[in-house]
Amino acid sequence: MGALDEPLTTLVGDRTAKVLADSLKLRTVGDLLHHYPRRYVERGQLTSLDELEADEHVTVLARIEKVTLIPFRGRKGDRLEVVVTDGRSRLSLVFFNQGWRQRELKAGAQGLFAGKVGVFNRTRQLVSPDYQLLDEDAGSDAARQFAGRLIPVYGASAQMPSWKLSICVETALTKHLGDVGEPLPAELRERHDLIPLPEALELIHRPRSQADRERAQSRLRWDEAFVLQVALAQRRAADSALPAKPRRARAGGLLDAFDARLPFTLTEGQRKVSAEIAADLATEHPMHRLLQGEVGSGKTLVALRAMLAVVDAGGQAVLLAPTEVLAQQHHRSIVEMMGDLAEGGMLGGSDLGTRVVLLTGSMGVAARRQALLDMACGDAGLAIGTHALIEDKVQFQDLGLVVVDEQHRFGVEQRDALRAKGEQPPHLLVMTATPIPRTVAMTVFGDLETSVLDQLPAGRSPISTHVVPALEKPNFLTRAWERVREEVGKGHQAYVVCPRIGDEEPAAKADPRKADPKKKRKPAEEDFEDIADLGAASDERRPPLSVVETAEKLTGGPLSGLRVEILHGRLAPEAKDEVMRRFTAGEVDVLVATTVIEVGVNVPNSTVMVILDADRFGVSQLHQLRGRVGRGTAAGLCLLVSEMPGGSAARARLDAVAGTLDGFELSRIDLEQRREGDVLGQAQSGVKSSLKVLSVLEDEEVILTARTEATRLVAEDPDLAAHPELRTALESLLDEDRAAYMEKG
Repeated sequence: MGALDEPLTTLVGDRTAKVLADSLKLRTVGDLLHHYPRRYVERGQLTSLDELEADEHVTVLARIEKVTLIPFRGRKGDRLEVVVTDGRSRLSLVFFNQGWRQRELKAGAQGLFAGKVGVFNRTRQLVSPDYQLLDEDAGSDAARQFAGRLIPVYGASAQMPSWKLSICVETALTKHLGDVGEPLPAELRERHDLIPLPEALELIHRPRSQADRERAQSRLRWDEAFVLQVALAQRRAADSALPAKPRRARAGGLLDAFDARLPFTLTEGQRKVSAEIAADLATEHPMHRLLQGEVGSGKTLVALRAMLAVVDAGGQAVLLAPTEVLAQQHHRSIVEMMGDLAEGGMLGGSDLGTRVVLLTGSMGVAARRQALLDMACGDAGLAIGTHALIEDKVQFQDLGLVVVDEQHRFGVEQRDALRAKGEQPPHLLVMTATPIPRTVAMTVFGDLETSVLDQLPAGRSPISTHVVPALEKPNFLTRAWERVREEVGKGHQAYVVCPRIGDEEPAAKADPRKADPKKKRKPAEEDFEDIADLGAASDERRPPLSVVETAEKLTGGPLSGLRVEILHGRLAPEAKDEVMRRFTAGEVDVLVATTVIEVGVNVPNSTVMVILDADRFGVSQLHQLRGRVGRGTAAGLCLLVSEMPGGSAARARLDAVAGTLDGFELSRIDLEQRREGDVLGQAQSGVKSSLKVLSVLEDEEVILTARTEATRLVAEDPDLAAHPELRTALESLLDEDRAAYMEKG
């Protein structure tokens, strides 16, 4: 075990080590050295107090303005109030029964104060905060320690304020800086003018100037980018070494017959991406390609053509969808597009055709048995389904291609289990309708080749988006429902989207259709929280609006007389399929739904969407939802209804969505708000991140160069035999969970 792997108990003692582990997940000397300051303050530069937010744990540098001891009335005890200032704003520090602190907390003294921001009588305060005075006249060790350089402010906790953490880091630097290895090859550091890692760690924790900090961050940014890209380069190299059957479409076969029947011409982007995929399918190692594109750009058609090429080559292809609604929609639309080509071996089917089967968890026994048989014997060249495709009893005669739709909704284990059903590794095509900035694709999906569809098919209409401020201008909401009636009057259809379902009572009571009897009552994934009165107003934010109650309000109010139906994840599968069939057939005017319609649902006659409580959805999610309208020749309209006030961050997000149809720009905004997340882990939610200095949005040049350097190094030394320190850094990055993630792909 190296010195940096030593537990912190040997460095700071059991008690402090436990606090560091419990509150900050810091367990080793290396963890501590790589816990970088969140920001820095210059000595004499006070913290801007008017930016502090309630309930935030903060460390501020401020000057004491006033100290007052106030005895309690009618009982023993007192309250010490200390007012600190940055010269513009003030913050109160409150200590109960600690009057003795008057002796050290004197007006004019400067110090670091840490605690949780609270509000009392409209005044921000810290109750019983930790503090460290920096008054040089008092002979403070901290003052001497920080004199002449920047003061680091660490991400800390209530139990471990920033300056105590700084003392621990100082101890680690003093004792173990010489034990720090050098993961980057010397020639790479020289090529890119990077300082050694030990020097970078010292300067990131002990900078004497902003220039020191920038030099350190530049080096540490490279470490994160390069080690990550080495991991991905190794993965790409391992994938390239696997065997796979080449799958080439044959002339005059199923794909040619399908293309001849298309009533439209492929876009230039569809032709280009199809050619990239065809080239991958023709190789003797598995394709690993990410297909991303704007809403409505025709990704499903491109994927279907790849699947038909595999069937032409004697193999089978599967399309894995995240929900039953989407799986059923894919099956319905693919069968319609293929016509008799989807009836291979059946009466009236084409001689060139194959069978297209659907497999979901709710299918009847007979239909399920037949689908399993068709897949196992090879009669079904195409299989479409949900997680049911992953079950052990599902077998294929010759699985050649796996298409995963909306891959971010699947666990890696699920995708891996489906790929394992081929005798040899099948080709893999991952689709997402969420546009991903280029640098994010190179980090989050760096083991996949990327294809982008950014051109809409001819005939698609533009979508206009507007924010409806329901509280500020209630007449705007009235006008929104009038617009829905107008569109229905023209023969079109509408969506109304709500954040939650709202069937607190058993689903059979809340809706005329019965709930699926096989499903236990449990919170649906669309449910956010419990709901009270629809639209109830109070000082606290009301619960989110629901499908069930909204549909009742609309049918009895602004949309009375229209054919209104509901759709959500708790309906029985046959009921969901029936609602979608009727909506697609034009037998339903308005569909009130949850985000179950977010992806894949294609009803060209739908022209207007009203999203209630739009501020409760993410930016990319709103972009996906509005992509359900304007899919035909008539223009689309999306209305984002919100009660959040103008000028708020929530309204700013909605204004961003209304301001552009560029999904890539919106994804950048979304990512800036959510942060990158753990780019190697399964929970890419922004809560946990393996990136501390590198920004996948801002550091494109570093990521691009690191990718090139990593690819070259792995080609020369696949096992990193000549780079032991780099191998150690890689093992540190790829802990047990992440290594399993990378291994499974």
